[in-house]
Amino acid sequence: MATTHFGYEDVDERDKARRVRGVFDSVASRYDLMNDLMSGGLHRVWKAYTVTVANLKEGHRVLDIAGGTGDLALAFSKKVGSSGQVVHTDINEAMLRTGRDRLVDAGVLLPTMVCDAEKLPFPDGYFDVVSVAFGLRNMTHKDAALREMARVLKIGGKLLVLEFSRVAAPLQKAYDLYSFKVLPRLGKLVAGDDASYRYLAESIRMHPDQAELKALMKVNGFGHVDYHNMTGGVVALHVGIKCG
Repeated sequence: MATTHFGYEDVDERDKARRVRGVFDSVASRYDLMNDLMSGGLHRVWKAYTVTVANLKEGHRVLDIAGGTGDLALAFSKKVGSSGQVVHTDINEAMLRTGRDRLVDAGVLLPTMVCDAEKLPFPDGYFDVVSVAFGLRNMTHKDAALREMARVLKIGGKLLVLEFSRVAAPLQKAYDLYSFKVLPRLGKLVAGDDASYRYLAESIRMHPDQAELKALMKVNGFGHVDYHNMTGGVVALHVGIKCG
């Protein structure tokens, strides 16, 4: 039996996706509120920076993976205009439904589909930009997912991976205290679910750090990769370019 990690727990590879779906089924309705509370609103700054780095033009095609409640998809749609396309995807139906409803409420209709990042149903070289925000660490086979993202990008296309990463050493003790003591209690109080937010804290620690993720991207289809730390390394934006 092949195993992988679900937070700090070893689980059957075949079971991880189901358990991750359970986490997001549980938190979907309170996901945006919890993001604001957990980050003090900083997640909006991190995503705005991601949109800036995407440098989208009118007519560009964008794939938003693990797009969840749709905030990046909405921002991207404003950049690509009516001649462009933003495809809003997530493996979790509850999150995707919440996002679709938010987009419709904003007057934006986008192609929206349940989609496994490890088996993308799109042709080779179709998109100008692919984004995945706070989703890569939940994927069972990150290498396979990255290869799929590279496959669907055009030559010269850009992958944006916004993800929790390794904080600067002086912040580590305070960050651990917040992650393992405050965050689960906040999840219990607001979302009625402390276990999912304990998983969140554990999954961040099991995710590759900045240098490791850069190396992983370079061996899975991206010839040039840079990363930008934000908020002392609490999150990092990795930018990979598909070279010919």
